[in-house]
Amino acid sequence: MKAFLVQLDPGWETKPENFARVDKLLAGTPIPPQSLIVLPEMFATGFSLNLAATVDPGASPTEAFLRALAVRHRSTVVGGVVREGQHGKGRNEAVVFGPAGELMARYCKLHPFTLGGETRQHEKGENIVFFEWGGLVAAPFICYDLRFPEAFRRAAQRGAELLIVIALWPTRRVEHWVTLLKARAIENQAWVIGVNRCGAEPELTYPGRSMVVNPHGEIVADAGATEGVVAAEIDAQVLRQWRSDFPALKDIRTDLPQ
Repeated sequence: MKAFLVQLDPGWETKPENFARVDKLLAGTPIPPQSLIVLPEMFATGFSLNLAATVDPGASPTEAFLRALAVRHRSTVVGGVVREGQHGKGRNEAVVFGPAGELMARYCKLHPFTLGGETRQHEKGENIVFFEWGGLVAAPFICYDLRFPEAFRRAAQRGAELLIVIALWPTRRVEHWVTLLKARAIENQAWVIGVNRCGAEPELTYPGRSMVVNPHGEIVADAGATEGVVAAEIDAQVLRQWRSDFPALKDIRTDLPQ
């Protein structure tokens, strides 16, 4: 099964422009039905904390775009959106739409980025969520979540085989991004997809480096530093054979003191 990672340089707080950017990037890419298409965190606006610009109203235009993308390509689509939360805050979410336009999963970022001011504007998520794609159990995460391995471990213990991280991860910490994606793959014996943006915002620059990492921790696809779409084959059998040959997940201790 094919996964397509859409790495773009989104315009600042300009949703229609960014929808057009995604369409343009995918226009020249043949996408077989039943593929997986993954877009970055907050791809429609960049990492703005201006809720007046980022929060989608009831009939979310960002979700409508992602749903239409899924139907057009007869594939599963994962992308970032900010929805209205409680007490005047937003919810930084990853939403998943299936080939018929059905909502398959909605995940709210468990760990808003306190250092960047996100906790003042976005509420915390509470649950790990799952969806099925290509015979694999998949779990989406968002950016800063990557630094908290316990969340990924819980996902793996509950059956996750594909871990998807959508992000706006800055250039100054790019080596952390690469290293942590590989670590999450190795320790959970899972396929890992990380989709980041490239380019610049008013405060930060971004390195791209969207990638696919196999369950052995090997990078099998890397989008580099510029806009584009990178594809990779995600093989469920590779994962299941490795978990059978080296059943480390069965040795996880659940009785250790907190």
